[in-house]
Amino acid sequence: MPQHPSLDRTRRSLLAASGAWAVIAALKPERAQAQAGTGSRIGVIGAGRIGGTIGGLWVKAGHPVMFSSRHPEELKDLVSGLGPLASAGTVAQAIAFGDALFIAVPYGALPQIGKDYGSALKGKVLLDACNAVASRDGSVADEVEQEGIGVVSQKYLAGARLVRAFNTMSYTIFAREANRPEPRLAIPIAGDDPEAVKVAAGLVRDAGFDPVVVGKLADARRFQRGGPGYGQSVSAAELRQKLSLAP
Repeated sequence: MPQHPSLDRTRRSLLAASGAWAVIAALKPERAQAQAGTGSRIGVIGAGRIGGTIGGLWVKAGHPVMFSSRHPEELKDLVSGLGPLASAGTVAQAIAFGDALFIAVPYGALPQIGKDYGSALKGKVLLDACNAVASRDGSVADEVEQEGIGVVSQKYLAGARLVRAFNTMSYTIFAREANRPEPRLAIPIAGDDPEAVKVAAGLVRDAGFDPVVVGKLADARRFQRGGPGYGQSVSAAELRQKLSLAP
């Protein structure tokens, strides 16, 4: 895979995420769940704080999850803490492994990931949690501001059945609020492929949250950074009200 500054930043973020492992370790599945492994296989691209936390919740729910990095050996602490349903591999291995995929990397890496893995991503349901940050991601963040993040993500990850999800809050909130008593924490999602949205909604529920379908990928602008749905630690009913969605 060609060297790319954004992907190098992704590697550094994995190394910096060691402080998150204590949080993620708390998501270790019960023995019976780990032995069952009856869920869908999920490939995680970018196993930092968000990828590690959400992937860990899916392991707890009984899904086999492969966490990926350009340097899979750096993920041994993560996978060993999560039990036998968790494994580590390269990005290519995780894409091949997953019935569904989850990507959580610096947004500036998406164009290169699309070039390197576009054919492997074709037809895959892909939950996209990446956020564009101008100071980190450069010109692609300007595209997001102008066109909306869902449209831009789909442009660079063409062929994937993309659904925006899990981009609105920090990993600490996800870890703390997962599977809380009703009403559960709302997670806004958006996508153009109805079946992919259905799959994503199911995975949001499995992670311990309530999905709220905001609309198509063009509507994902409503919960990108700076949008009215961003950073809303509320119930599904409250989020629908804030975004003027039907109950």
